[in-house]
Amino acid sequence: MSGPRRLIVGVTGASGAVYAERALQILAKTEIETHLAVSSAARLTFLKERGRVIDPDRLDIEQMIGAPAPNIVVHDTRNIGASIASGSFRTMGMTVLPCSMGTVGALAAGLSLNLIHRAADVCLKERRKLVIVPRETPLSAIHLENMARLARMGATVLPAMPGFYHQPKTLDDQIHFVLAKLFDQFDLDFDLMKRWEG
Repeated sequence: MSGPRRLIVGVTGASGAVYAERALQILAKTEIETHLAVSSAARLTFLKERGRVIDPDRLDIEQMIGAPAPNIVVHDTRNIGASIASGSFRTMGMTVLPCSMGTVGALAAGLSLNLIHRAADVCLKERRKLVIVPRETPLSAIHLENMARLARMGATVLPAMPGFYHQPKTLDDQIHFVLAKLFDQFDLDFDLMKRWEG
C-alpha cells in the first residue's frame, strides 16, 4: 500500500530563496499536500533576495510565492507539537531548501532546536527521504564533515549546483535544473528540464 502524497519543505536562511519560491509555486499547482516551515533567517533572506516581507507571526503563503496555494499547510517553526514533528504522521519525506550550514550542523549533531530540525530528524529516524540542498561556497572542513555525516545517516546531499549539458539559456533554466534534480529524489517529474539522452 503506498503512503500519502505529503511532502515537507523546510526553508532556512541560506542564499537561494528563489529555489524555495519556485519549488513552492510548482507544488502549489499539484495535489501534493505540502507542509511548509520557514525559519526566521529565511524570512530575512526572502526580503533581501526576493523583496518580499514575510510577517514573523503569520506566514501568508500567497504573499510569499505570489499565488494561492490551498494544498500548502504552513507551520510555525516554534511549534514542536506540529503534525510533522511525529513519525506517526506519514509523508514522502522532506527537503530543506535551501539548507543553511547552521541547519546542516544542527541536523548532523541530532539537535532539534526548531520544527525544521525536528521534522528532518523524524525523517532520518523513520528512514524516510531527507534531501538537503545546501547553497554555500566555499565550504569549510566543518561543513564537509557535517554533510558527510548526514549522508552516512541516510540523507541525500543535493547542492544547488546547476549543470550545463541541457544548454541553459536563462536563469530560470538553471533554477529548474536544480529543482528537477530535487524532485527526482521523490519520483516527481514536472518536465522542468531537457534530460540527457546520450
